[in-house]
Amino acid sequence: MSEKRKYKKRYCKYCEAKVDYMDYKDVGSLRFSLSERYKIMPRRLTGNCKKHQDMIEVAIKRARAAALIPYTVTRKAVVAAPFENLK
Repeated sequence: MSEKRKYKKRYCKYCEAKVDYMDYKDVGSLRFSLSERYKIMPRRLTGNCKKHQDMIEVAIKRARAAALIPYTVTRKAVVAAPFENLK
């Protein structure tokens, strides 16, 4: 039988900071929940709790609608540093 891999327990950094609201205009804090292709990273990778992950998803979707964050990056247009133009 194979043994289960033991992973380090991840903690929600927003619970530790006692964040009540995620602002969609603060792109600098949202970029930690985005991959290099601007996809929303799942909870199992970021360690966020359900409440804060839902707030992050809503904030990212609002920032995309306001054109602060791009929706997708194509495979052909490779960006060396994707978060350089986000401030």
